[in-house]
Amino acid sequence: MKIAMIGTGYVGLVSGACFADFGHDVCCIDKDKAKIDGLHAGKMPIWEPGLEALVKANATRGRLTFTTDLAAGVDGAQAVFIAVGTPARRGDGHADLTYVFDAVRELSRHIKPGTVVVTKSTVPVGTGDKIEAILAEEGVTGVSVASNPEFLREGAAIADFKHPDRIVVGAEDEDAREALKEIYRPLFLNRAPILMTGRRTAELTKYAANAFLAVKISFINEIANLCEAVDADVQDVARGIGLDNRIGPKFLHAGPGYGGSCFPKDTLALLQTAHLAGVDQRIVRTTVAVNDERKAAMAARVADALGGDLAGKKIAVLGLAFKPNTDDMRDAPSISLIEGLQRAGARVSAFDPVAVEQAEAIFTNVDFAADAYAAASDADALVIVTEWDEFRALDLGRLAKAMKGSALVDLRNVYDRAEAERAGLVYRGIGRGKLD
Repeated sequence: MKIAMIGTGYVGLVSGACFADFGHDVCCIDKDKAKIDGLHAGKMPIWEPGLEALVKANATRGRLTFTTDLAAGVDGAQAVFIAVGTPARRGDGHADLTYVFDAVRELSRHIKPGTVVVTKSTVPVGTGDKIEAILAEEGVTGVSVASNPEFLREGAAIADFKHPDRIVVGAEDEDAREALKEIYRPLFLNRAPILMTGRRTAELTKYAANAFLAVKISFINEIANLCEAVDADVQDVARGIGLDNRIGPKFLHAGPGYGGSCFPKDTLALLQTAHLAGVDQRIVRTTVAVNDERKAAMAARVADALGGDLAGKKIAVLGLAFKPNTDDMRDAPSISLIEGLQRAGARVSAFDPVAVEQAEAIFTNVDFAADAYAAASDADALVIVTEWDEFRALDLGRLAKAMKGSALVDLRNVYDRAEAERAGLVYRGIGRGKLD
């Protein structure tokens, strides 16, 4: 099947490359000429494990192409996926659908009857209805509109796409349903469940899923606070409740709060949708507030480890991306942390394996080091913010010798206290009892 993918960001490029790997003929379209030129040259606009090899292999085989020309890109396509950004609007937090609707209006001048237009972008409930209305206003007939939300984890996106927990398709007509069944037919060999729903249900399912995961994260972070007060260990608590198959172990890792491109944006968009519908979502609203407070409080944890005063102190920060295996800095906990440290008068050195280029566009007066040990040199405290694999087996003795101080603030509970103390470090973890 010939597929057009409008947008070559995280969702569009991963989805397009994976569809091409299934054997479909995919054209990825983007207005950003520099991005398209880079893709033609084999340069990825995002960092995702395995993506560069997947893109190059399918481009070489002729199944994956790139263009800035929407008319050429959608010519002959049986399905056109819209995978453009839907950032949170300033002020109200609602998803900004400008890019989606602009793409639909431009698409309306070139689309042919029988085509299925599929929203892959995360969009509020009712967006498919508005897309149908725009197409009708532009005189387009014989076109179906469907919703096919993505459920990809940054850092594991290719595996998630090829081995999904589920495929959600929201459609109002049989043509759209049959087209998407054909597109995803290669995954039926893996027995991936495909859930056919109404379009509005599919749109809401994406937001509900991310909001629920955000609730789990904020819940375990609140339990971590209680563990610190009563001298309990949040990691054991998390294991104890996660072994209950009604709860499960995923997203029960205490830390500095959630970030990234999805959870912060999607929880706010869900709240705005609920507000417009006149329905109060108290649990989600509280989750957002708890997470905001959590990230803002991390600098105070570092200050407490140094006796309360950060003025003139050098703090080494390991990990800048919001999670491992990505260079995504959107709403990363490191942002609130570093800004808080700097407001308190601290100097910051930092290292991240892949996100430094993105971080340089965000931070000022941060010394970006070549590795973890260089970042720790002469530091009064070392803070682990992102649990990259290469931070899991650091030579703590070498770090202790490089540092001027001895405080290790482990916001991801990568190490245990005894191991750190043997190396001469004073350990502070998350939710691990009064002694931490």
